[in-house]
Amino acid sequence: MLRKLFSRSQVADKAPKNIIIVSGLPRSGTSMMMKMLAEGGLSIITDEIRNADEDNPNGYYEFEPVKQLTEGQFSWLAGANGKVVKIISALLEYLPSTHHYKVIFMERAIQEILASQQKMLARRDEKSGISDAEMQAQFEQHLAAIKYWLARQPNIEVIYVEYNQMIADPREDSARIAEFLGVSVDVEKMCSVPNERLYRNRAGKTS
Repeated sequence: MLRKLFSRSQVADKAPKNIIIVSGLPRSGTSMMMKMLAEGGLSIITDEIRNADEDNPNGYYEFEPVKQLTEGQFSWLAGANGKVVKIISALLEYLPSTHHYKVIFMERAIQEILASQQKMLARRDEKSGISDAEMQAQFEQHLAAIKYWLARQPNIEVIYVEYNQMIADPREDSARIAEFLGVSVDVEKMCSVPNERLYRNRAGKTS
């Protein structure tokens, strides 16, 4: 019987690759993490439709087709292996189970998220339809549910990263993320992205 021999590199190529996802609540530091991974040398999936502005000086790193996950449209994921895409936490449950994912989930004090959202709405001359208390309750309920769901997905690995800690000391978390991803990443360049001056909506502060 003939045996087909594979080199080590060929075997590695046949191993399933992960799609890297940056997730979390809106205004939780997902755009910052996307820029960190881009600076670290990873391939980013973005259409650059939404330009950088005062709310996100470093850009949003969004990809419009992500919004179609709710409609079962995810053919673009076939070309996403080994790349990074930003998907807000509310859409994670629509990911097909046919792929393997590594999720970097950004966490931030909800009071800071609310403050950031309020400032963004004010700049756009818009108002929220519900109170901060109601929004906080919804966020907390959602986070509990999505973390419960993530923990039970056999094709998903998750690392949780605290935005506040990342801003204060990016080196430890950058190294931790690199180890989690298991790919070559320039940690030094990742560490150059978090900017204390952009940390404007701290818990307990109104300015």
